[in-house]
Amino acid sequence: MIAHRLGLAAVRSATKPNVFFSQNIPRMVLASAMSTSQARPVSTQKLSQEEGQQVLVNQRLNRPVSPNLGIYKMEQTWFGASAWTRITGCALSGAAYVYFTAYLASPLLGLHVESAALASGFAALPFVVKGAIKFALAFPFTFHFINGIKHLVYDLGIGFAKAQIKRGEIALWVSSFIGGGYLAFGL
Repeated sequence: MIAHRLGLAAVRSATKPNVFFSQNIPRMVLASAMSTSQARPVSTQKLSQEEGQQVLVNQRLNRPVSPNLGIYKMEQTWFGASAWTRITGCALSGAAYVYFTAYLASPLLGLHVESAALASGFAALPFVVKGAIKFALAFPFTFHFINGIKHLVYDLGIGFAKAQIKRGEIALWVSSFIGGGYLAFGL
């Protein structure tokens, strides 16, 4: 803080502002070189290995204990949007990795994973099975997408009140199911 004030004082006392503060540059360098941190004297002493171990044990006794998951509400930790965003993201990326790996390995294994074969196989399925497969892909996508938007809104500092969080959770789940249903059955 003192170095900052000295630097500002050197800049403010400039008499020729159009010359890039040439007479004040040495003062600003001196001000920036000054340390503003406090110094604590350090003392050391020889300890045996047992005494050193006892010092560590005593220090560990003063550390706070991390809370167990049992202190949290079940609906917030297990069924919360944050956990489900991670689950849906892993499910989507995992499905993509499995498909792309199968697509790359299909010529070697004699599988038919090209688009025409998948489209004709999918068209032969009953409507309910097609809808279930499409919903199984559409719901994680819409949930992950909408919750990503919600977190962008959180980054703006909006919606941190408890009532707003609860309403946001309900809106997230409802809109994800509606969006997943629309993508699965509406298109």
